[in-house]
Amino acid sequence: MNNGVSRREFLKYSLTASALVATGDGIMDSMMAQAAPSVNEVDKLVLWVLADNYYDTNRLDHKITKRYRSMSGKSIHAEHGLSYYIETTVNGKTSACMFDFGLDPVGVLNNIALLGIDVGKTNAFSLSHGHWDHFTSAVTILRQNQPRITAGTPFYVGEEAFARRYKLRPGATELTDLGQLTREDIEALGLKVIEVKNMFEIVPGAYFTGNIERVTAYERVSDEFQIKRGEKIEHDIFPGEQAVFFKVKGKGLVVLSGCAHAGIVNTIKQAQKVAGTDKVHAIMGGFHLINAKPEIIQRTVADIKSMKPDYIVPTHCTGFEAIVAFSREMPNEFVLNTTGTQYTITV
Repeated sequence: MNNGVSRREFLKYSLTASALVATGDGIMDSMMAQAAPSVNEVDKLVLWVLADNYYDTNRLDHKITKRYRSMSGKSIHAEHGLSYYIETTVNGKTSACMFDFGLDPVGVLNNIALLGIDVGKTNAFSLSHGHWDHFTSAVTILRQNQPRITAGTPFYVGEEAFARRYKLRPGATELTDLGQLTREDIEALGLKVIEVKNMFEIVPGAYFTGNIERVTAYERVSDEFQIKRGEKIEHDIFPGEQAVFFKVKGKGLVVLSGCAHAGIVNTIKQAQKVAGTDKVHAIMGGFHLINAKPEIIQRTVADIKSMKPDYIVPTHCTGFEAIVAFSREMPNEFVLNTTGTQYTITV
């Protein structure tokens, strides 16, 4: 099923509060959109991983990383969750946004404090999709920092971010309730909820991809994921899940995914299409290959390898087997993430 824009439909792009419309016949024949809008290039991108599944205080730094080193009484918390804090510098001006919030607020707030991040200076907040390991800490983090967050600061989401979701875990006969974040939860904290369907600049140089087109033959959402729509519980294919991308000057695209339920290859292709470039510098985030069949992992690795990124940084729900496959097949590009790591990419 393709829930994105068809090849003969109008493509609607949003830049800040405005929308630019472009038409194209044959968009799907090329990963570079013929009439893509201009994208603000980033002079410097700094990204902190506030929450992820893995931490290793002794892992050596890579040339783009600065890892947090634990000491007595000061240790990074790792969990089954994901959260990023991002700073972009465009034309000399630095802006900040938060993308996903993790699962355990005590642990994530601990990491925020250890990393010296001031959430009160955040210009925008954003959520990739409505799963508990990405939103559960949101309300607590925002409430604790509410006195220093400007009223009306945007909180960007995709379609169905506030829906109630379920999962049929392996071996189970009944659905597990994954909980629900609500619009009222966020608006009560003085933030402005903005739903995004098309490419949108959430802070200067940082863009939501818009709803991700399904163009690969093998990336499919498992039947185990369910969503409540009205009074019905249905298969969830995450039509509104968002990823974030940046176009770093002189480097190319940096694509940052939450869980990539739509498929990490689909996600990258979506970013290439709406940004109007095929050059990929770095791919980072959850690739949702946990428990995937070996042939799916192999096809994914092969497709990403063909894109020739400079860096590949799998996190969160990528899964051990897939992480090992990337490390073996792309040893020069592979970076093992550890929670608390700061990534810096600049011209």
